[in-house]
Amino acid sequence: MEEDLFQLKQLPVVKFRRTGESSRSEEDGISGEHEVQIEGVRAELEPVELGDGAAVPKEFANPTDDTFMVEDAVEAIGFGKFQWKLSVITGLAWANAMEMMILSILAPQLHCEWRLPSWQVALLTSVVFVGMMSSSTLWGNISDQYGRKTGLKISVLWTLYYGILSGFAPIYSWILVLRGLVGFGIGGVPQSVTLYAEFLPMKARAKCILLIEVFWALGTVFEVLLAVVVMPTLGWRWLLILSALPLLLFAGLCFWLPESARYDVLSGNQEKALATLKRIATENGAPMPLGKLVISRQEDRGKMRDLFTPHFRWTTLLLWFIWFSNAFSYYGLVLLTTELFQAGDVCSISSRRQEVKAKCSLTCEYLTEEDYTDLLWTTLSEFPGVLVTLWIIDRIGRKKTMALSFLVFSFCSLLLFLCIGRNVLTVLLFIARAFISGGFQAAYVYTPEVYPTATRALGLGTCSGMARVGALITPFIAQVMLESSVYLTLVVYSGCCLLAALASCFLPIETKGRGLQESSHKEWGQEMVGRGSHSPG
Repeated sequence: MEEDLFQLKQLPVVKFRRTGESSRSEEDGISGEHEVQIEGVRAELEPVELGDGAAVPKEFANPTDDTFMVEDAVEAIGFGKFQWKLSVITGLAWANAMEMMILSILAPQLHCEWRLPSWQVALLTSVVFVGMMSSSTLWGNISDQYGRKTGLKISVLWTLYYGILSGFAPIYSWILVLRGLVGFGIGGVPQSVTLYAEFLPMKARAKCILLIEVFWALGTVFEVLLAVVVMPTLGWRWLLILSALPLLLFAGLCFWLPESARYDVLSGNQEKALATLKRIATENGAPMPLGKLVISRQEDRGKMRDLFTPHFRWTTLLLWFIWFSNAFSYYGLVLLTTELFQAGDVCSISSRRQEVKAKCSLTCEYLTEEDYTDLLWTTLSEFPGVLVTLWIIDRIGRKKTMALSFLVFSFCSLLLFLCIGRNVLTVLLFIARAFISGGFQAAYVYTPEVYPTATRALGLGTCSGMARVGALITPFIAQVMLESSVYLTLVVYSGCCLLAALASCFLPIETKGRGLQESSHKEWGQEMVGRGSHSPG
């Protein structure tokens, strides 16, 4: 036996290629099996299959692979200076939360200044969500067809243009149309997550996506602080114009953004993808992998039917319900918070409602300094949600993180049944908001990871569209149903989140520790498992 091993070591190095590996060059042929002739030991050796991820014996190892994929390059280059720049620029796009937060500040101001009835004030909020819902799938399709950078850049410039134009609206009908067009543009901003995720190495992906979610919270905080300074002096028109400042900064910096190398490879533009990877390697001061960049099989991109193939059908349906529940519960809690704070607790709402009914619908109440303070504290509750999600998402996985977030929100909602004091009420509402925002963030991590490159932007876009459906429905529960029954309202939110927790557990794919899937023609996981692990079958 020792003599056989000695003779094996004297042989020249032989290249092996694992069966089923996607990075196969054309010269290697179709088969992943090789026969080795060794004189004096055995006339013929049986071919040996090396499963994907299995180690090659040192005696036969080639010092470098002759091909590599984009995933290999991203992992080899790692996280560095380029990703830090990308974090800031995509974060500026994500700070469009200012355009959402302004709704809660603009509504009472226009109610007083233009003497608008309550239903017209509510319509100002609803029209933004209608615009977002109608455009989310469209922006996802554009990003899959024409590139992530193209879709993101157009949507941000669209939002910037109509956001500034809103400040010059002369009458109610004009601002209603313009805010609807702003919502149409905001529907494409989540594509920044798609572009960002495709440049991140596997170990840093979850943490980094969660960190740019901080820009959402920062945007809402900045909006409240801006309103405190601008509203008493310059008025709401200047607030609308200045709220577009982060998007204006993004517009000036977006030309630095490269197109996703994964998208370029999928669309057959190998040279551009390779140039992008070399640029990242240079900025990070890391070496490029040796060999030739493999061109993935070109596929139809941005097709809705690809979301309902046997591999992704249940994933798509369950994710749609999870995103719906996230937005339904998150925005519902925002609306409930104001009602519960003003009433004192759940038990006081019924008596307060009787007093409100006696008031005229045109009763005018401007926001006070105390109101701005309450808005600021409510917004700050999102930061603990980011920290908690950041700590657990790579420990227990994406699915369990979403399930836990829904369960905690549901439990806190049920505790609101009790007649509790204002301090305990504040604690429960903050915990509930922290966890439901954390569940939203976990969904933003999971969704780009689970879909292949050809449908990643479309998958995220359709999920975002379903979230807007939930945001459209929730005012009828948090405001209209609340007038009839407080307890029924809380049961609806609690029950919805319990079902969403179950949906999270039933998701067929866990993406923790996985790379991004390049092709939709492979079984999920065939090219996704890390090179050091083995996935049978």
